[in-house]
Amino acid sequence: MLDSRKKRLLFLSRCHGLGNKTLSRMIEEDSTLEKVFQMSNHQLKKKYQLSEVTVHQMKDRMKQERILDQFEKYINEKIHVITLFDSEYPALLREIFDPPLVLYLKGDKTLSIRDRILSVVGTRDASTNGRRSLEKIITPLIEGGWTIVSGLAYGIDIAAHRQAIASGGSTIAVLGSGFHHIYPREHTDIACNIASNHLLVSEYPPDRKPAKWQFPMRNRIISGLSRGTLIIEAREKSGSLITGDQALQQGREVFAVPGSILEPRTGGTHYLIQQGAKLTTSAEDILEELCDFKS
Repeated sequence: MLDSRKKRLLFLSRCHGLGNKTLSRMIEEDSTLEKVFQMSNHQLKKKYQLSEVTVHQMKDRMKQERILDQFEKYINEKIHVITLFDSEYPALLREIFDPPLVLYLKGDKTLSIRDRILSVVGTRDASTNGRRSLEKIITPLIEGGWTIVSGLAYGIDIAAHRQAIASGGSTIAVLGSGFHHIYPREHTDIACNIASNHLLVSEYPPDRKPAKWQFPMRNRIISGLSRGTLIIEAREKSGSLITGDQALQQGREVFAVPGSILEPRTGGTHYLIQQGAKLTTSAEDILEELCDFKS
């Protein structure tokens, strides 16, 4: 059963025009979220700089009922919905500057609260050396009980998921879309495997389609769930570089695999090393920094 506070947050999270920042402000001002629904249209527009359309959505009681009915359907699909109000919300993710207020999970939700979680990201067009480096570094970690988090993208991301599965370990895929719209489509089969035997995570409701702006937002969750982030091949200004930067900002350990200075795929990893990421060539390089979580 959903308590009243959680119902209010779930409903507000589905109102177009209400972003994470505004919702967080509402929660800071009233953790029950009751006052928001007691305010007049004029008060809401003025205080939170909301559009007429957004305010009307917030006041639409029929829409509230439809959305809550939808959450009942999610239960039938074995989709777990947790909010920042819930004790089962991942503690590491709660620590970041802008944690998602609502998370949708499908699979073994206990994976998200494990101590030994490492995120692995990299270029979408991984080289043979990049894939071999990935296998060399993360296989001993997986065999040692580390859960691998990545973003289900082409290249290093999907290779990291596959290596975790092949090595008998656990993996978490964080999506930039809802569960009903797996992106890229070519990875639907492995996403189904992960949902059945591991864990899919998204801050977007299951019916949300992919959109470019959602993927950089997704990256903060990948790094936020993890003790550290490993980057294997990343071009300058790539999404993987964004994940590395976010991990540094979140105070998490960042590990970067070096490569040839003539290889464009490693320009981003070299930049991260210059910014303080640890030059990494083996699993031991990672365990030296995360020694508190070795076993």
